[in-house]
Amino acid sequence: MKLAIKDVQGNSQGELEVTFPLVEDGKGTQAVHDAVVAYQASQRMGTACTKNVGEVAGTNKKPWRQKGTGRARAGSFQSPLWRGGGVVFGPKPRDFGKKVSRKTRQLALRKALSERLRAGDVVLVDDLKLESPKTKEFLGLLSALELKGSALIVAQATDKNLALASRNVPNVALATSDSLNTYDVLRPDKLLFTRGAFEQLESRLAKE
Repeated sequence: MKLAIKDVQGNSQGELEVTFPLVEDGKGTQAVHDAVVAYQASQRMGTACTKNVGEVAGTNKKPWRQKGTGRARAGSFQSPLWRGGGVVFGPKPRDFGKKVSRKTRQLALRKALSERLRAGDVVLVDDLKLESPKTKEFLGLLSALELKGSALIVAQATDKNLALASRNVPNVALATSDSLNTYDVLRPDKLLFTRGAFEQLESRLAKE
């Protein structure tokens, strides 16, 4: 499979042969599901916390005597039946993370990228350098490459000008080829790779 290479003005700069093996048929669908579920689970904070009877501040004194008052029997101010008392079976801090094997993650990323390549959602540019951190210049670049809707820009390394110019643009995110994951590949409408970033990603998939 070949990808057309463009410059920042949208002019053709030749083609690039995709070297990593594309995932065929229905293989890898479950791996993609597992990888996305694991990614979303790891984003959960898991910091919800309530106090049980033993953790609520208060005295152990009996509120009133057992008999003779006409009120219900009570033995503690910290009772879950009372306002300000402990919470029964309330949430505690926990880790929602799920384990996914390295081979499953690799298969999921290859599967997701294969589907986006077949759908024509991957745009390749020879290089992506901005002379200044101007949002106007960045928007002109997106317009020249005919990128509409949400987009993920994958560079070979973090670029300060690119980060500053794109941070106020809605539905546009940045990533590097070594940090790219399955969820990042599936989420946006278009994927914009620099040539160096795509080649680096191919070598990463070959090693895993």
